[in-house]
Amino acid sequence: MTDEPLETADDPAIAHFVRYMRGERNASDHTISNYLLDIRQFVRQKWGETARPPYVWKEPDRFAARRFLAGIQKSGASPATTGRKMSSLRSFFKFMVREDYIGANPFTGLLMPKRAKRLPKVMSIDEVSRLLDAPLKMDSPDAGPDHPAGRLWNDYAKARDRAILELLYSSGMRIAELTTLVDDRVDYIAGVVKVRGKGKKERLCPVGRPAAKALREALELRTLLWSALGRSGKPPALFLNKHGGKLTSRSIERMMKKYLAYAGLNSNLSPHALRHSFATHLLDAGADLRSVQELLGHASLSTTQIYTHVTVEKLKQVYEKAHPRA
Repeated sequence: MTDEPLETADDPAIAHFVRYMRGERNASDHTISNYLLDIRQFVRQKWGETARPPYVWKEPDRFAARRFLAGIQKSGASPATTGRKMSSLRSFFKFMVREDYIGANPFTGLLMPKRAKRLPKVMSIDEVSRLLDAPLKMDSPDAGPDHPAGRLWNDYAKARDRAILELLYSSGMRIAELTTLVDDRVDYIAGVVKVRGKGKKERLCPVGRPAAKALREALELRTLLWSALGRSGKPPALFLNKHGGKLTSRSIERMMKKYLAYAGLNSNLSPHALRHSFATHLLDAGADLRSVQELLGHASLSTTQIYTHVTVEKLKQVYEKAHPRA
């Protein structure tokens, strides 16, 4: 990785840990980058800004681990961020114990800060419908007078945006999974899309009839746009930006905020709210938790159980409004 911190990249233990994460854990570059940033923060606190590898990993003890935890908390980091950083260091030192770099893990047994349970933001079925209809009602973004495709781009952008929103809600896939989709991963006959999720694990996501229809319409216009841009060969992704390149997660977030505002909905919602809504609406309609876990690509059932809390909270609200002695 080109973005590995200079002061950690040449340490033998860290280099070995990165190889392990890539080869045996199949970790993504993003995950490894986060680990390296947390390790770098510990290195700076323990040995100072000018420290250079190789580091003496046998030196850190439980007091050093506690100082690191205290430093993170004093910086104002959230419990979630604190927990992630401590988990990173615990995993790294556990690896070094196993590989005989050190004799004991100084982060073992440290109490983690309790994370506040926050329920995911979920849209109602009516709110989802208003959002999905917004691209057809709102003017599409203007590519500018010099754009070679002209009006064709506007038609494609409108169809593309609707297809993206329909697909996110229909399948429950993550936004990062959507941005990496290519044509070969869509099976219209079976009504599924093959996505690559966290840990590079692949799963099949369902595509409902409205989403499939919106996707076909968007791809027909994409073919015309691709030709108008003077391109040949296959497009690089299922959904394109105005230059013919891949859409980024950030651009989809901006796009959704625009339609949320137009539909009179909370513009602070992210595309992940459609994934939350997908899961909650399935459970509300009687789907079993294990099936929803598979559809979301969660490794643990406990991760999926958060949506049962959403459903319970919804029932409590109904009870409080309807029961005369609530």
